[in-house]
Amino acid sequence: ENLLAAFKAGKDIHQATAAEIFAIPLEQVSSEQRRYAKVINFGLIYGMSAYGLAGNLKIERAAAQQYIAKYFDRYPGVAQYMERTREEARSNGYVETVFGRRLWLPDIKANGPKRQGAERAAINAPMQGTAADLIKLAMVAVQNWLEQEQLKTRMLLQVHDELVFEAPPDELEHLKSSLPQLMGSIAELKVPLIVSIGVGDNWEEAH
Repeated sequence: ENLLAAFKAGKDIHQATAAEIFAIPLEQVSSEQRRYAKVINFGLIYGMSAYGLAGNLKIERAAAQQYIAKYFDRYPGVAQYMERTREEARSNGYVETVFGRRLWLPDIKANGPKRQGAERAAINAPMQGTAADLIKLAMVAVQNWLEQEQLKTRMLLQVHDELVFEAPPDELEHLKSSLPQLMGSIAELKVPLIVSIGVGDNWEEAH
């Protein structure tokens, strides 16, 4: 619920997490604290242990364990999601994205490292898989729109959660005003789909 509230309020989620973990006001979060929170946000949901977190942040293992404990204390729904997903994976033998695409997990009932790997995949796949589904739905919607508008702009490629276009200068404003709404409305989720646009002569400059 705390994470959902932060998303809906349009907050920087890593900054919000840092404020929760370090028990400080949002505006007092330092860049280093935000970096820690970013590693924690992404790392824990991918199954990172205290040992892995300590190595990543170059801190003592005890300190890493404290950060993890604080994280789950402030965001109890995350731990509940992880345990519920593991149980469903063991029961069904698979997990699904929001759109129903399945990832089968043949090692979910194995022993040792194989099971642990399958459990990490079970927790991660619904999120990363749903993100993959969303970008593909966006690609279909955008391509249809480009053809309907009879634009010269061409969609060149997908890079993770980004789409790269080649566009003539006289179509830029139309793209900038239309694509965020088009891509952001491809699915109704509990969190908003935020789309930002960068422009440049090459991919690097567009960032």
